[in-house]
Amino acid sequence: MLESPIRIDIVCVVPQILESFISTSIVGRARQKGLAEIVLHNLHDYATDTFRHIDDTPYGGGAGMVIQCEPVFRCIESLQNERAYEEVIYLCPDGAVLEQRTCNELSLKGSMILLCGHYKGIDQRIRDVLVTREISVGDYVLTGGEIAAAVLTDAIVRLVPGVVGDAESVLEDSFMHGLLDAPLYTKPAEFRGQKVPDVLMSGNHALIRQWRAEQALERTRQRRPDLLSDREDAS
Repeated sequence: MLESPIRIDIVCVVPQILESFISTSIVGRARQKGLAEIVLHNLHDYATDTFRHIDDTPYGGGAGMVIQCEPVFRCIESLQNERAYEEVIYLCPDGAVLEQRTCNELSLKGSMILLCGHYKGIDQRIRDVLVTREISVGDYVLTGGEIAAAVLTDAIVRLVPGVVGDAESVLEDSFMHGLLDAPLYTKPAEFRGQKVPDVLMSGNHALIRQWRAEQALERTRQRRPDLLSDREDAS
């Protein structure tokens, strides 16, 4: 377990989107337990003009607005003057698509800054100088990076030891071993004529493990064959 809580600073344009998120459910409990420290930073607070502008029109013309260098540099450099950060991650559509193994890796970091994109994006010089990693949560565009930051934060924090009460449950989640999870059932044993597979009520744990492994492989083959290709390429 980390000697100190994992620290995640989120630099964003609309912090109100994240205020409820970091105070509830798994992430909220992680903060209450002292296992995660998550701090929101409103980029408008680092603007240099009276109207707190953080964006301007793009050089070369075109539609949309671009987040300026100065407020982002002021914010991130002020944070870096307070402590060392292992990563400065920019959430953007053209980043590396988020995978479970990335979440596993980041959960072992002590501290990181998440920079939320907005408008058309950020000045390239921010990416060139400050950003250490760029992550996308999928091949689509969101209004802002706040939701993407919430996705990444949740995926990281739930892996921190002690956050989820049943650690084994986390280890058996989909993607943890490169496969989707097997089908899940709970009480009652029969519902509207649909029965739970007999093997799950047999009490034979070896057979249950074998059944779940077979089902996970088959479900992955049907729904995400690309994952099996990735496993074969890695072997």
